[in-house]
Amino acid sequence: MAPTEQSAPSRLRAWMLEGLSDMGKAGGLPGPHAAPAPAHQGQPWYRVMCLTGVDYFSTLGYQPGIAALAAGLLSPVATVVLVIVTLAGALPVYRRVAEESPHGQGSIAMLERLLTFWKGKLFVLTLLGFAATDFLITITLSAADASTHLVENPHLNEALHDQQLLITMVLIALLGAVFLKGFLEAIGVAVALVASYLALNAVVVAVGLWHIATEGHVVTDWSHALTTDHGNIFVMIGVALIVFPKLALGLSGFETGVAVMPHVKGELGDTEEHPKGRILGAKKLLTTAALIMSCFLISTSFITTLLIPADEFEEGGQANGRALAYLAHEYLGNAFGTVYDVSTIAILWFAGASAMAGLLNLMPRYLPRYGMAPHWARAVRPMVVVFTLVAFLVTWIFDADVNAQGGAYATGVLVLISSAAIAVTIAARKAGQRNWTVAFGVISAVFVYTTVANVIERPDGVKIGACFIAGIMILSLASRLARAFELRVTSVTLDPMAERFVRDIASRKIRFIANEPDSRDIAEYRDKIEQIRQDNEVAGSEDFVFVEVTVTDPSEFEAGVTVHGEVLHNRYRVLTLESSSIPNALAALLLHVRDTTDRIPHIYFEWTEGDPFANFLRFFLFGQGEIAPVTREVLRSAEPDVTRRPRVHTG
Repeated sequence: MAPTEQSAPSRLRAWMLEGLSDMGKAGGLPGPHAAPAPAHQGQPWYRVMCLTGVDYFSTLGYQPGIAALAAGLLSPVATVVLVIVTLAGALPVYRRVAEESPHGQGSIAMLERLLTFWKGKLFVLTLLGFAATDFLITITLSAADASTHLVENPHLNEALHDQQLLITMVLIALLGAVFLKGFLEAIGVAVALVASYLALNAVVVAVGLWHIATEGHVVTDWSHALTTDHGNIFVMIGVALIVFPKLALGLSGFETGVAVMPHVKGELGDTEEHPKGRILGAKKLLTTAALIMSCFLISTSFITTLLIPADEFEEGGQANGRALAYLAHEYLGNAFGTVYDVSTIAILWFAGASAMAGLLNLMPRYLPRYGMAPHWARAVRPMVVVFTLVAFLVTWIFDADVNAQGGAYATGVLVLISSAAIAVTIAARKAGQRNWTVAFGVISAVFVYTTVANVIERPDGVKIGACFIAGIMILSLASRLARAFELRVTSVTLDPMAERFVRDIASRKIRFIANEPDSRDIAEYRDKIEQIRQDNEVAGSEDFVFVEVTVTDPSEFEAGVTVHGEVLHNRYRVLTLESSSIPNALAALLLHVRDTTDRIPHIYFEWTEGDPFANFLRFFLFGQGEIAPVTREVLRSAEPDVTRRPRVHTG
């Protein structure tokens, strides 16, 4: 029995961490988008558009109902404002994002390049918190709306009444199961889902417009009521601008559109550094999707507002969360309505799959590289389990209510769009493009206003976003602390002079002196050698090579180092290197020298003055501090065999 009990966890662990050893290879990407096609391959842009369209277009399942609840009779006017902001604001911003990050990194990567050190990392973690809000609420809200269409179907209403929470949980569990088994994004499936869903919506829109045209009193009743409630057109526009932030869900999908760029087929002359064909295809993708969605947003908002009684949009009403499905059943019969429900459920569920894929691409791209996630976070399946459990929690908190999740979803969407607008404004300013700088600055102001207004109106969105941010911050810093003594130098490269020094000293006992460069005059090196000889009782005939590490960005976690050799004052050999952490760089150099020479190197330190805890904090935050014991601890963690471990001497 013992072997069986031991082998089962081993098999489970191997299955959960499958593919982990392949993560982090040159050119590789974590998550289900690993190894994207080269620029000259891939899929035509219009097929890839359907991949992002399952997220973007699926919002038609609930957007008209949310617009009706937010704006009432003004829903079509407010939707026109939304379309103007989409075409004149979000679209130009993300066309520029596509130029600046053609490999699918998105606006977060653009802002990451603008900020360095810890402030850059903390800013990216904050954006990741809002991105997690966006993607996770996409999963939970889409599943909740899919379950709404299922429960409210006339054929199933009686059997599934009051089971929406359970059905939503089951849909999320099925989504997680698909990714645990191994999910490859099928663009063909996305094309079929989007084509059928848009075709069915076109039929519903056409029938709705026909009913409005043949029943002339519908338009006059609506316009009369609108004039009675709001007076003139200027008041209507003003109110529409005020309620616009509540309609921000209609802006979702642009981040996904940029994320799928690596799948867009480029041109023969494209290179990974300059994929002009891919960028052009992505711009066509974004523009076409925005135009299609704008037409549907205006038309669906118009027909649902005029043809559906206002009380049906309220909680408990038959059009709550499923306005277009209500019209499909009402005017085209339950058979067509059921087909529409099935199509809607399928695309909403697949929208959750697109969001899960986005999470699995986004989080492993940053957190492990920052040292702010466990090693297993590079593997897909453990992250799927984590995200699925969080989705369960969010669904339970919101009781699978579509309207209740709208605020959190809109907050995540608006923060990402605002950050993208700010990023392209800065990029345009750096490029000296004054007109674009002003234009993007105005767009940024609009989105920042919309974000702030949405937060004030629906603070639940920023609350859940703050929870995600706090969770990511706490877990990230805890992980960084737990991995503080991990060897995180990915490669060591010696220039010819450095290799010459190592070959020469390898013929004797390899002795390095860790030196903090100061004036670098002859007295500094002479006195240092004399002190090391006295403190460690080393004979005068023994030879030394100095090692000096300069800390660059201490917030970085993983990186390679290049070692340069130089002779100072015609007698002192010095190896210099740059790294985010002095102890890690020294440990990596010692292990590299051991492996290339098959000799055990020795390194000599001075004790650091000051409080040990304060010195550890200096190491944790700034890559320096109590160098000697930390170097020894990094070596101990990296090499468990004492006989093979480089020797550390401190005097």
